[in-house]
Amino acid sequence: MNKKNKKKILMFMPSIEGGGVEKNLFIVSNFLIKKFNQVTLITISKKYKKKFNKSINFISLSSDIWDKLGRRFKYFLAIVLLIKEICKNKDLIVFSFQANIYCIIVCKIFSVKIVSRSNSAPYGWSKNWVKRGIFRFFLNSADKILVNSEQFKKDLKKEFNVNAVCIYNPLNQAEIKKRAKKKVKKIFNTRNKIKILNIGRFTDQKDQITLLKSLNLLKNHINYEAVIIGKGILKFKLKKYIIENKLNNYIKIINFVENPYNLIKQTDIFILSSKYEGLPNVLLESLALKKFIISSDCPTGPREILVNGRGGLLFKMGNYKELSKKIIYYSKNKKKCNKMLKLSISNLHRFDYHKNLNKYYNLINSI
Repeated sequence: MNKKNKKKILMFMPSIEGGGVEKNLFIVSNFLIKKFNQVTLITISKKYKKKFNKSINFISLSSDIWDKLGRRFKYFLAIVLLIKEICKNKDLIVFSFQANIYCIIVCKIFSVKIVSRSNSAPYGWSKNWVKRGIFRFFLNSADKILVNSEQFKKDLKKEFNVNAVCIYNPLNQAEIKKRAKKKVKKIFNTRNKIKILNIGRFTDQKDQITLLKSLNLLKNHINYEAVIIGKGILKFKLKKYIIENKLNNYIKIINFVENPYNLIKQTDIFILSSKYEGLPNVLLESLALKKFIISSDCPTGPREILVNGRGGLLFKMGNYKELSKKIIYYSKNKKKCNKMLKLSISNLHRFDYHKNLNKYYNLINSI
């Protein structure tokens, strides 16, 4: 049996909400505990504790009531826990998945090593020049900045002069296909319609309203059925749009589910309408289940996943008319689209599960 590395790792993720970043946190944390003697996780969210290896030291607050607070307040509480833990032992490496600037500041004050993982492209970051200067200074103060796409790496260099390391999200195709076999209720009602699926938080970033507008244009042109899965603050707005435009017979919204893979398996097309991403897991998972992708050409991830746009269809962010044309193109050119799909699937080796997890280990071990 191989001896474990003696370095102590402290994972930092104040708010766990069940999205793509969280999936990577689960995967990476459970891998690192197999390689290092001690892995600790600081979070305010306790409800996902069962997803972590029991050997991981789980640090949180005693009451679940704190998890109902806003994200900023959870950041503050988690930073307090981080300082408390660092004061006990400075001989560790902090690996932050969230609240990165705050985490870097604390680690620099206490002279603790830190790897900071940025999760979404600089598109969503502040345009205020003072804040940008603060971002640049502290991002360059981290021991390592980690990103999950090559374009994201280039954008960080251009916008903030940060030399980041790119490690793709580890894609466990075997596990996805296994979980997709679990029988669940059918979400599509008919066989002879084009089945369209979107999964994501109902937020401005995910921009499902653009998807709804495009589907509204199509209701009298092609036979389709669409399902949108998720949760979030814009759920009422999306439902209101569906009702006002009499789309109830075409589109339905269902709540977030922990195992979406059988639902993805039921669709024809997966559509991503985001304004910005890092490297969207849901596109990788859809390709693993051999589903055709139509995506916004947002920074960053979709173009890279879809082999520079040759392995799927891309549309300009927010352009619902262009998106509707892409859906029509798919309906009339399924053989061509199938060839594009095969190209993307053949390039999934870039996201190999074991290869990319080992890169995490090598990165941390190099500090």
